[in-house]
Amino acid sequence: MLKLHAEFETAGDQQQAIDKLVEQLDTGQERSILLGVTGSGKTFAMAQVIERVQLPTLILSHNKTLARQIWQEMSGLFPENSVEYFVSYYDYYQPEAYIPGRDLYIDKELQMNERIEQERFSTVASLVSRPDVITVGTVSAIYGLNPPEVFQQNHLRLHVGQKADPQEVVRDLVGLQYRRTAGEIVRGDVRLRGEVLDVWMPSRDDPIRVRFGWDGIERIQVCEAVSWEPLDEFEEAWIHPREFYMTSEERFNQAIDDIEKEMDARIDWFESKDKGMEAHRLEQRTRFDLEMLDEVGSCKGVENYSMHFDGRKRGERSFCLLDFFSSNAEQFHGGPENYLVIMDESHVTLPQVGGMFGGDFSRKKNLVDHGFRLPSAYDNRPLRIDEFQDLVPQMIYVSATPGERELRHLAEVTGQEVPVGLSHVDGGGGAKKSETERQKSKVSMEEMLEEIEGIARMEIRPTGLLDPKIEVRSTEGQVQDLLSEINERVEKNERVLVTVLTIKFAEEVAEYLERMGVKAHYLHSEIDTLERTEIIKALRLGMIDVIVGINLLREGLDIPEVSLVAIFDADKQGFLRNERSLLQTIGRASRNSNGSVILYGDSVSASMEAAISQTVRRRGVQNEFNLENGIVPETIKKALPVMGSEIDDLLSGVAGTGSGGGRRMVAKRPGKKGLEGLAQRFRLGAGVWNTSDSVLDNVSQPEWTDDVEEDSEEVGDVADLLARLDQEMRQAADRLDFERAANLRDRIFKIQNATN
Repeated sequence: MLKLHAEFETAGDQQQAIDKLVEQLDTGQERSILLGVTGSGKTFAMAQVIERVQLPTLILSHNKTLARQIWQEMSGLFPENSVEYFVSYYDYYQPEAYIPGRDLYIDKELQMNERIEQERFSTVASLVSRPDVITVGTVSAIYGLNPPEVFQQNHLRLHVGQKADPQEVVRDLVGLQYRRTAGEIVRGDVRLRGEVLDVWMPSRDDPIRVRFGWDGIERIQVCEAVSWEPLDEFEEAWIHPREFYMTSEERFNQAIDDIEKEMDARIDWFESKDKGMEAHRLEQRTRFDLEMLDEVGSCKGVENYSMHFDGRKRGERSFCLLDFFSSNAEQFHGGPENYLVIMDESHVTLPQVGGMFGGDFSRKKNLVDHGFRLPSAYDNRPLRIDEFQDLVPQMIYVSATPGERELRHLAEVTGQEVPVGLSHVDGGGGAKKSETERQKSKVSMEEMLEEIEGIARMEIRPTGLLDPKIEVRSTEGQVQDLLSEINERVEKNERVLVTVLTIKFAEEVAEYLERMGVKAHYLHSEIDTLERTEIIKALRLGMIDVIVGINLLREGLDIPEVSLVAIFDADKQGFLRNERSLLQTIGRASRNSNGSVILYGDSVSASMEAAISQTVRRRGVQNEFNLENGIVPETIKKALPVMGSEIDDLLSGVAGTGSGGGRRMVAKRPGKKGLEGLAQRFRLGAGVWNTSDSVLDNVSQPEWTDDVEEDSEEVGDVADLLARLDQEMRQAADRLDFERAANLRDRIFKIQNATN
């Protein structure tokens, strides 16, 4: 059961929006829209809807940083359930490519991260084994995975009292691609010492220890990874495969034969076109891959042969995370269509999902045409937008500025007449071609919103904050004018965001402000993701007073200290200055009671007029609500971040305040706190995290105090343990594994306090 834990209730117009969405979902409406202004509590509203409908839910975000933020919030709101984070290497790598004009081949560079792999395993393992799953992910959800059935069939279940031979269990685990070792154990390893079997699943933070006796399995324990101190004890363990991609020996051998046949046919085709160089290149590269597959069972870029290993036909889509949700829904919720997708910031995310296939195909075409890859590489691809829309049974588009595709899609599924102003938009959420050419003059978003019924709106902030005041100022002397405005905010200990159109101008403005004595920094796409996050942290902490950026200062930025947003070249029509972009940027100042926006331009464009008009209307509605209910707007209070912390977690999303229940893939013993009897009730081996307020309590965190107090005489053992933990902490810090180092530091602190 999905159970929401929150210290606050719905406020403003949240409840009516939630009720409307739940009613639409209960009646089987395929698509809904939640329009929530910045700061209106969209994440909390999502959580309320999820609890009401009791369906496994996938929340899609357009970028990994925002996805992580949502994951943290959902983990805190659903501490008893499995809240997972799913990104992939597609979010962190430079893909293989070839540029014919320069005869330049770019090899794939993959930023490997153990946490990413762990989180991905945790996600799919939870989906095949438990009913209460919420997953926050990026567009990686539309890329290929093994079928859910393969993952379900290839696992091992062990339980106390089971008649099992340790050697046979080891052989079964090796069959699941676990590495057998006699020394130190890491994730993906299995070790047998006498009657003690240690298994470390890739999805877990802690290994499992299975103790055998004369009568079979006597105990199943979860142990601390360094000291091997028992942390918990279970009746049953559900052990999933070591690798995502599993295939039978028969299927593997058939795939090798199919690859060879495809290679021979393609070489013949190249030679018939007098492309000897391409034929030679293809043969060399493919034969090398075949040799690697034969020797070690894998090769670099093995995903390009996925069609053969899956046994799929040419053009047939691969399985993906949505198939795991469908399988979960069928297993636990009465049918494959009984799951929910929430698309956050849909005006950005939906076009991104729709554009992935085309970008991937274009890149692959150059590789295939010039002999770097076989044509089967085309079938290692993300979903097309029509495939995605067909797979999703019910979806809520969430945005402060819903896009034209979402608006038209809602009109279509509810049987409304599509407004004339949307006739040029692709139908079916981007899956169907439009009936007409794109219009020269477009109707404003607000006009569209008024024409379409059924939109759930949240325009009243629980904090009572109003949309910011807006001024339009001339571009003449704009930098000097901005400088005076900045100085006023700095005196009040407030922050400023400045958005411009080019990288060069962003850097020049930031450098000028620095020369004028302002603590400023630029922010744009050429800055690494981790560094961007640290820059935003520095702004909140007051190490920086001003950030000058481009489109990165829009969706998902939650900085209540910002009281001024300045937009240069506001009158320049284009993607970065259209109605939706302006409204999103304006919204960055709506979390502060002194929020204001300055639009620098020499004229008032149609987009500016529409954005100003809508902001003024919202301010009126919000102010009227405040007066009627006696609400005084107050700036949002938000805990300050820590610089340099959780660097590894920025990649993976493991830091947060909730329990994140998907990592303990074993069942709890009856009588302990948590979802007791989950395994028995649903005939599975998945359990849950112990309820906790801190992520550190959920990551390999034993109850040291009790153990040490009961055995306080063994001071020497404690000292040895402290030394080992200290060494491990320093090693983790040297590897930049700060999450692990912090975890170990806190354990050391607990032991020291207990023994003093």
